[in-house]
Amino acid sequence: MKSLRPYCDKNLLEAGCDEAGRGCLSGPVVAGAVVLDPNKVIEGLDDSKKLNEKSRLIIRKEILSNAIDYGIGIVTNIEIDEINILNASFLAMHRAIEGLRKTTPEHLLIDGNRFKPFKNIPHSCIIKGDGIYQSIAAASILAKTTRDEIMGNLHKKYPQYDWNKNKGYPTKKHRAAISKYGATIEHRMSFKLLGDDSQLTLFK
Repeated sequence: MKSLRPYCDKNLLEAGCDEAGRGCLSGPVVAGAVVLDPNKVIEGLDDSKKLNEKSRLIIRKEILSNAIDYGIGIVTNIEIDEINILNASFLAMHRAIEGLRKTTPEHLLIDGNRFKPFKNIPHSCIIKGDGIYQSIAAASILAKTTRDEIMGNLHKKYPQYDWNKNKGYPTKKHRAAISKYGATIEHRMSFKLLGDDSQLTLFK
């Protein structure tokens, strides 16, 4: 496993930011912001997509216990429909940064190639940054596990959509349920809920 970089600039207090759920048909988009302690090593830290659910939950506990600071930002499906998913992703990251209670970052490391500046804090956009920087990887894990919990709870109310497994992403079973039962108040009505098969997400 390639080791991730602990920082971009060791002279600055950095927060890594990432989001989860951007491509889903239902539920919120969730972002994490994490300021890691350089003196505390979190074993197994990596891009959340490269980890299984059990590993993510174990590492999440380590992040919550050992990070200097962290925040979670949530933007609902209603808000996504109002402002579009790109702006919703930016808003979720802004809310996550606002959720940092102990620190004010001097530099933001953003996963991806676009970001709307947050206040006057300098930022760097890094494509596939969750596989490069530790703080972004930690943020991706917090975002992913938080969102999975939300979708797991929503599954109890709407079990026919299989959200405990697909997490709201466009799978054949999810699309078939929308076709049969219609959309719920948790669906993103601005999305193509019954789009073509090229949009389908496959889960192992």
